[in-house]
Amino acid sequence: MEFYPYIKSFHLIFVITWFAGLFYIPRLFVYQIEAFHKPSPEKEILGKQLKLMAKRLWYIITWPSAILATGFAIWLLVLQPYWLQQPWMHVKLTFVVLLIIYHLKTHQYFKQLQNDVVVKSSNFMRIWNEGATFILFAVVFLVVLKSAINWVWGIVGILILGILLMLGFKIYKNIRNKNPEA
Repeated sequence: MEFYPYIKSFHLIFVITWFAGLFYIPRLFVYQIEAFHKPSPEKEILGKQLKLMAKRLWYIITWPSAILATGFAIWLLVLQPYWLQQPWMHVKLTFVVLLIIYHLKTHQYFKQLQNDVVVKSSNFMRIWNEGATFILFAVVFLVVLKSAINWVWGIVGILILGILLMLGFKIYKNIRNKNPEA
């Protein structure tokens, strides 16, 4: 078991890079959607560059990180199967499933934008951008507290954070409507 800390370290590194990709890709989607509505040639120039940036982020960082984080997590559970008997781990794995669903849905948005299909607004993507944040909060509280009950307080905090973010979006939107250069 002397290599367990190394496997755990790799798991954490790839979880961090996975989340980094999930945090940044919706921001690129915002820019892509806004560029799509600009006049030519700005639309084409920005669109091409943003597609390239999104493609590199998604396929070079985000997808490999998701696969490696999951692989190392499975390896950790094989080495320490008693974690699967812990109630907090059941809740954590539920959030991991939600993260994978979020990732796959984000992939769907990625594919649409790569094909110049814009079905969501930039404001939707700003809100979508917070999905991974909520999951990250829940998982960190679960892992640190190792309690299937105490994580509820973390979720309450996430809900409060969500309300504050929505208020922030509303204020930002009002400022942006008054001053389009903001």
